[in-house]
Order: sequence, then structure tokens, then C-alpha cells
Amino acid sequence: MFTTKSQIVALLAALACLPNVFAVDANWVATWGCAPQLTESGNLPPAPLADSTLRQFVRTSVGGNNIRVRLANIFGTNAVTIRAANIARAAGKGSAGSGEINPATDKALTFHGAAEVVIPKGETVFSDAVDFDLSPLATVAVSIYFGDISATTITGHPGSRTTSFIIASNYVSATSFPDAKKTAHWYLLTGLEVQSDAAKSIVVLGDSLTDGRGSTTDGNNRWPDILAQRLATNAATAGVGVVNVGIGGNAIFGGLGPAAVKRFKRDVLEQNGARYFICFEGVNDIGSGSSSLATATKLVNAYVGFANQAKAHGLRAYGATITPFGGSGYYSELHEQERQLVNAWLRTNTVFDGVIDFDAAVRDPADSKKFKAEYYPGLNANDWLHLNPAGYRAMAVAIDLNLFVP
Repeated sequence: MFTTKSQIVALLAALACLPNVFAVDANWVATWGCAPQLTESGNLPPAPLADSTLRQFVRTSVGGNNIRVRLANIFGTNAVTIRAANIARAAGKGSAGSGEINPATDKALTFHGAAEVVIPKGETVFSDAVDFDLSPLATVAVSIYFGDISATTITGHPGSRTTSFIIASNYVSATSFPDAKKTAHWYLLTGLEVQSDAAKSIVVLGDSLTDGRGSTTDGNNRWPDILAQRLATNAATAGVGVVNVGIGGNAIFGGLGPAAVKRFKRDVLEQNGARYFICFEGVNDIGSGSSSLATATKLVNAYVGFANQAKAHGLRAYGATITPFGGSGYYSELHEQERQLVNAWLRTNTVFDGVIDFDAAVRDPADSKKFKAEYYPGLNANDWLHLNPAGYRAMAVAIDLNLFVP
């Protein structure tokens, strides 16, 4: 029993440094999220995060009036100290400019009532709920002033396709960051949730085609972004959000970041408010040098496992066909045969609740091994694997929104 003032103060201080453990709550719904991974050395921050402010922008899906932020130190080998954190609506050009916010919307975040929090290695924390007018499809900035943080073992998401800003000292409430270092990566920020009894979210498991390689930096024109726009402007699905947990280079059984079979529980099943699941992954397994026809069978078995786990958790599960990659370094007759076998199973299976046929949406009618030339991103001489924004739009438009009507 705590009887003295000093004991009570010590207890409150200890609680402020503990991770929030109330993540599973039926009233919280993910409106934005990304898949955490260990940041590779080439994607580390261009300036120190310790004793600096990092401002990161995200585009949300569903709106609400009560929100909280999720921060992760899952892959860190040391604890991370956050001295202050704020959230605000973007203003001006936001991430496309100098990191502008609307100061009238700026709100301080707290953690168990304290401005400061220490995130232990391997842990995730939620901020306290904050009253915030978040409209659907809003762009918000989360500004974090760091204390101690490792320079090399940072949990992040390199494929943000969104500009972040780093400036020395505490500027969490600054209107803009004109002199900041810029980087197109997210660090530690992995989720934003709204409190709602009605909203639900779609969680999309994918690789670089979902993460948005070939899309426009600060353009929010990945196919999940465009799907979120369509859902928000359709009366029957206006309360359905989208959480993109694609990782560039990811594979079902390997690749960059944790393999899909290893991250499925955390990135999909543990998303608060998830009601739907889309699986669009497997091309990197097929495209690897060691793949064989047995790879197609392994992929199908993994899809069955994903679908069954998702449905056991109350999610509707949808499988998406693998898009063409003829002309890319992944192409061979064997790899095309694997793709066709997987797609044939996806179109006829009874395990998923439905199929989303991305292959049919983008393939060239004159050459089914390739996607249409108008979707070529021009990233390099033979990148017939990723698509440009027009191709991602074609994918999003091909999705039947009735799949997400309760």
C-alpha cells in the first residue's frame, strides 16, 4: 500500500514509462497504419533523432473525434525516450512543402497522463486518447521530440512515399520546418486509431505493389489509398477504412522485413477494428531464383492458413490475383506457370470469401504475361513488375465495393 507522497509520485512516474497495454478494444479502429520493420542502414535518418524533433505525415481513412497514436520499438535493441509528442492537421503543402501544420489544431499527446514516455526494446505503446476533429481522408502530422534513441536499430517503415522532417531541439508545435532535413521514411510511428462504434477497417497484406513502389512521393496514390477514397465517397462503405501493411521486398516465406507468415498475427489479426482482410502477396516468392512449381503449392497452403485464421477472428478474407511481370527480371516460363497456377486457384477456391482479380484489371489483352504499357512506371529499364499511379488506380477501381458492405 502506498501511503506517502513520495511513494505515490514514484508510482505515477513508473506508470508513465510503461507501455500502454490496452490495445485490444472493440471501440478503437485503425484509420491508418504501416508495417514495422528493422530500418536498413541505407534508410536510417539523415540526421540524429536524439534531441531532435521528427515530424511525420500520414493520410487517414475513416474519421472520428477521439484518436490515439501507436508507436513501436519492436526491433530496437535499446529503449527509446520520447520527451514530447504532438498531433495536428496538415496545412499548406504539408509533407510536400516544409512540413506545415495548422497550429489551431495542434494537440499535445500524453502517455498515462505524462508528456514523456520510455518505450522499452521490443515494445509498442499507445498514446492516451485525445479529443481531435479528424475528418475522413485527412492528412495529419505527428511531431515527436526524442531523448535517447539508438542510431542504428530503429523500428520504421522505409517505403513511406511520404516526406518526413527532422530538426534539432524541441519544435513539436512549430508551424513549419523550413530548415529541416528531409527523408521519405517513417520511424516508430505505426498506427493511428479513432474511437468508433460503427467504423471498421480493411487490412491489406502485401509487398512493394501494395507499399506503392512506382507511386508518387507525397501523392497518396497507391492502390490502397485510392481504395480508401472510393470507400469514403460511397455511402454504403463510408465507415470502412484501409490499413496498408505492405512491405517492399516482402514475401510470404522470406524477403525484406519479417516474412508474411511471421508477421500475419501482429500486422493483420491484431489491428484494432479490422473487419476485412485482403491478401495480395506471393510475387516475390515466385520471382526468387529458388522457386519451383512446389512454390505455387506452398503459396496456396499459406493463403488457406491466412484465410482460416482471419475468418476465425471474425474478418472477411479476400484473395487477390498476382499481377503480370513479363518483361521484368522475375519473368521465366516457369515463374509464369507458377503465377497462372496460383491465380487459377484464387479464382476458383472456396476458402476465401471472395477474389479480387488484379491480374484481369491490368494485363495487356495482346500479351497476358505483361501489364498494359500505359501502366509502365519507368523506374528502370526493365521494371515490368511495379505499376505507375494509373496502374494502381486501375487496380483500385476494379475492386467491388460491395465486398465491404456489412
